[in-house]
Amino acid sequence: MDFIKQSRRNFLSVGAVGGLSLPFLLQTEAFSAQKFYESKEGVAKNVIHVYLPGGMAAQESWDPKPYSPLEYRGPFDAINTSVPGLQYSSVMKNMAKVANKVTTIHSMTHGEAAHERGTHNMFTGYKPSPALSYPSFGAVVSHELGNRNNLPAYVTIPQSPNEYAGTGYLSSKYGSFGLGDDPANADFKVRDLRLPDGISAERFAKRRSLLETIENNFNEVQKSDKLGAMSTFYNDAYTMIASPKAQAAFDVNKEPIKLQEEYGKNQAGMRMLLARRLVEAGVRLVTLTYGSWDMHQNIETAFGTRNGPELDQALARLLTDLDERGMLNETLVIVSSEFGRTPKINKDNGRDHHPRVFSTLLAGAGIKRGFVYGKSDSFSTGVEENPMSVPDFATTIYHQMGINADKELMAPGDRPIEIVEQGKVVDDILA
Repeated sequence: MDFIKQSRRNFLSVGAVGGLSLPFLLQTEAFSAQKFYESKEGVAKNVIHVYLPGGMAAQESWDPKPYSPLEYRGPFDAINTSVPGLQYSSVMKNMAKVANKVTTIHSMTHGEAAHERGTHNMFTGYKPSPALSYPSFGAVVSHELGNRNNLPAYVTIPQSPNEYAGTGYLSSKYGSFGLGDDPANADFKVRDLRLPDGISAERFAKRRSLLETIENNFNEVQKSDKLGAMSTFYNDAYTMIASPKAQAAFDVNKEPIKLQEEYGKNQAGMRMLLARRLVEAGVRLVTLTYGSWDMHQNIETAFGTRNGPELDQALARLLTDLDERGMLNETLVIVSSEFGRTPKINKDNGRDHHPRVFSTLLAGAGIKRGFVYGKSDSFSTGVEENPMSVPDFATTIYHQMGINADKELMAPGDRPIEIVEQGKVVDDILA
């Protein structure tokens, strides 16, 4: 800190002597006052973020209420899990067996009942602001830790799920690599990963060389963040196209048929299996989405016939697969949604939006196994014990990755902005 103060005084003194402009001095002052910590790879070398869009009902999944009246407890029974005293919904029969690998959080809470605002919360750690667009987990990880093994740092399956999964005020070069196709499709092909028909490797190399020459000349005339970001995208794409190992990471069909079937030959199964392949190959953070959980009507059918069982099968196999490969100790698995559902079943046999209390899961990479954090009240109206705020949730995730959430990144207008504001690491869930 003394070094920062001294540097600031030195810069200002030089400016006074050398006649530097006021905007330059103000910019220098902003940078010198910025809170800076070096990010180093943490316990979580990889992250798989399973995002369930629409608002998943905790009562039908991770936090059933078997002793509440029928109109509150819903259509499914509660079953015991591998963690004494913890019950899941009967839909989650496979996850119940591997609950001893997971920390189940029953006290997630925030105040945003609109899909867009809740989604923004859960992807960035911030409430939405009309004045500033915040970066997602993946963009921050890409900015702080960079890529590995000729693969993007941040991949989204099957594509970027929403505008809040983007780069916010960071450069677009930290954005996700979206597949542009679903690995569950029989003719699955990753967009822009192979040479066009009729283009040889030699011709491809010549084109790349020519483009680099044009870019270098053009950048001398007009430099901008957008140009730099585009160049970064091109270079990353070229590197992947030229690397058979990088291409192979995206080929889910290299996995044994038996394992594919154990995950499930469907969207949930193939997306999670591909996520495991990608982090195993070197991608730092994979965000995948599955299902539609905005179940205002007939939640028994909507949850119980496809969404719930497919998620249950794939997620349980993912956790087991990571553990069997020795990867769970360094891979953080996040299961989240933008909010929960109302305590009482509505007139259409569904549940409406409810952000006051819902459930999330964390597993692997230094997270306690077989642990339950927090408690909802008997009707799932609100939090009874140990509320988990969005900033605390995000700060803990970053901490496991080796990123100090107090660090300030520079937003437009030379504004230093903390990665997460007013969050703390929740030590109780760490092993």
